[in-house]
Amino acid sequence: MKKLTIGSIQKCKSARKLVMITAYDAIFARLLSESADILLVGDSLNMSFGGNPDTLSITMDQMIYHTNAVCKGAPNTFVITDMPFGSYIDEVTAFSNAMKVYRETSADAVKIEGGADKAHLVHHLTSNGIAVCGHIGLLPQAVRAEGGYKVKGKTEDEALSLIADAQALEKAGAFILVIEGVKADVATRVAMSVSIPIIGIGAGNGVDGQVLVFSDMLGLYEPFVPKFVKQYMNGAAAVKEAAANYKTEVQNRGFPSDEYIY
Repeated sequence: MKKLTIGSIQKCKSARKLVMITAYDAIFARLLSESADILLVGDSLNMSFGGNPDTLSITMDQMIYHTNAVCKGAPNTFVITDMPFGSYIDEVTAFSNAMKVYRETSADAVKIEGGADKAHLVHHLTSNGIAVCGHIGLLPQAVRAEGGYKVKGKTEDEALSLIADAQALEKAGAFILVIEGVKADVATRVAMSVSIPIIGIGAGNGVDGQVLVFSDMLGLYEPFVPKFVKQYMNGAAAVKEAAANYKTEVQNRGFPSDEYIY
């Protein structure tokens, strides 16, 4: 599949649904690249991959390490890297860290969380050659400040605020937005209010594409399954069964058989 560009991604608006999946390593990046238009190296890896309670403690260097792995595994797929918590507190810090991503990886863009309040940062980055994916709605990096993960768009004021956020980020130069944890009808209104693609996660079907964390989609993460996640396989059970079969064959001397001996 031919690698998408920013231009071809934007042409998908109202034309076809974009498929985004998270990836954290070369193995899964290679496997997922056959289906994904875009691979997102999400800071969610701090939870599913690192075992932490939220995304906040992951570092810039860790994000770069995983981004490099994903880019090597899927060199022909558009890759977006999450800017971690604290890495874009002002224009100077944001540009310094975004440049670090560009210099040390082959990522095509970076993603930052926040709405109109972050538009000046998006503008500064895009004005200096950095492609930016915005992220509005439920913001995982604000989980402690907000006291948990809370669905957005429950009131008309919240709906209008989300529309204003999307429009401000588009004006600032963001080429695409992720909208998370938002009432479906409101997410649809947000998508209709801008000319750039809106990728939903827990935001209904009226947007321009979808993103899921790969370990959720594959049923690998057992501790918690969000309401918006559809598991397309029971990966955890498959892995456990394979490991149990391996254990049995090792213990009864079934493996390695002559077929696997030099």
